[in-house]
Amino acid sequence: MLERRPSSHDDLVDHLVRTTPLHRGEAARVVLDVLAYFDETIEEYVRRRHREMQSRGLTNPVIFERISQELPHRAVAPPQLSLRQLRRVVYG
Repeated sequence: MLERRPSSHDDLVDHLVRTTPLHRGEAARVVLDVLAYFDETIEEYVRRRHREMQSRGLTNPVIFERISQELPHRAVAPPQLSLRQLRRVVYG
């Protein structure tokens, strides 16, 4: 039987197991998914959101305005980027 290595997030996984109907494996996966979500760089976030909104048929002016409104609400707010800077992240 493999020994489970303690992770730096065991306390959070334990908390989720105690306070939700999740089993330990599910809780660990949720923690890793959330950490990966918040580990996105600004550039990765802008590109991902641009793709998502573009796939829903939104136009660039609407997309870049929405992204600029979303960025300050990230867990660690990045510096404010102009609409031009957002376009450069996507198109180089």
